[in-house]
Amino acid sequence: LFVCLCVRGHAYVCHQHGEELKGHNVPPSPWRERPVGESLVLFDRMRKGMFAEGEATLRMKMVMEDGKMDPVAYRIKYTPHHRTGDTWCIYPTYDYTHCLCDSVEHITHSLCTKEFQARRSSYYWLCNALDVYCPVQWEYGRLNLTYTVVSKRKIIKLVETGVVRDWDDPRLFTLTALRRRGFPPHAINNFCARVGVTVAQTTMEPHLLESCVREILNDIAPRAMAILEPLKVTITNLPSNAQKELRVPDFPANEAKGSHVVSFSKTIFIEQSDFREVMEKGYKRLTPDQPVGLRHAGYVISVQRVIKDNCGKVCELEVTCVSSDSVEKPKAFIHWVSEPLRCEVRLYESLFLHKHPEDPAEVPAGFLSDINPNSLTVIESALVDRSVGKAKVFDKFQFERVGYFSVDPDSTSEKLVFNRTVTLKEDPGKI
Repeated sequence: LFVCLCVRGHAYVCHQHGEELKGHNVPPSPWRERPVGESLVLFDRMRKGMFAEGEATLRMKMVMEDGKMDPVAYRIKYTPHHRTGDTWCIYPTYDYTHCLCDSVEHITHSLCTKEFQARRSSYYWLCNALDVYCPVQWEYGRLNLTYTVVSKRKIIKLVETGVVRDWDDPRLFTLTALRRRGFPPHAINNFCARVGVTVAQTTMEPHLLESCVREILNDIAPRAMAILEPLKVTITNLPSNAQKELRVPDFPANEAKGSHVVSFSKTIFIEQSDFREVMEKGYKRLTPDQPVGLRHAGYVISVQRVIKDNCGKVCELEVTCVSSDSVEKPKAFIHWVSEPLRCEVRLYESLFLHKHPEDPAEVPAGFLSDINPNSLTVIESALVDRSVGKAKVFDKFQFERVGYFSVDPDSTSEKLVFNRTVTLKEDPGKI
């Protein structure tokens, strides 16, 4: 293709330094009208590594929309390629490869952000100059999110410096990261549809995206019970061999969509936050003076004894249970697990501390100085009901009263790993 460009008089070898060509309104090169044969010979020398890096470039004879003249098609760069090694020392530019790749792949519409509008002229010009199929380029305003960066160069920095594990780290907003975190494709499409397509640059809060995710997961993620910070509870008025299986709906609002079985025995585990030794105003869960119901179990439990470790921390409760039909309805029902699986749970928060980490006015030292040290919390010994034991990678669940979770690829047959996709929509007045 580059030979065709030269033969048709649309390209030439230029000896201006590469750095000089990055500016706007670069004047025509004195080598612009050199003979076709000479440009072909010189380009062959470029290809064979007979010029120093930056000593020569192949330029296209055209003027771009922003006034830049004769954009570069090939540069000399003595850097090994990840696939071809040192076979080539010339590398094509975006202006040269973008439209040709789209043409070869029969792309109908090349969608790009507004900063590439100036490249539209070179996009169409090159396809027409070579008489190849020319797709349509459409530009639109880039959609930005607060508390993150979406620039590829900045994400590379985050990966290279070890701030994130890779491009699919669930704290990022790349498509692979969103998939790993558990965001359904339909939720992302719905979010984009609500924002709309515009030529103006838009910056949105992540809350709208998370709301779209909840709407989808509420309908497709079966319920299960999991405990992130376990507190052991022994039910003293049940026999030591007491055990029964309870049929629990996958979707309580629509029990026709299926169910699963959970075990209930003398020993259960509840969240540490679901018990307080000292009653506080507005607290509706378990205290020494306030009973609480167990979801799906049909029991209400009351504290008989609080057991503490040597440091004075509550490590176990002894309780009694009665049928929920025989007592006054408790103020709250809490989730629990019995004979559970041990799993790892990863909780994610915003990767950056400030809304606009790229803004020097907000973060003078640069985005790498604004990393949230609490963006990832790993709970290595969470407990989950055995009903999820056969879950596959990317399977999604709602852990009741906790949030929506997705099975991470790091899971093994010995231990499941769950990523928190989003929290449940919280009632700010509920304690």
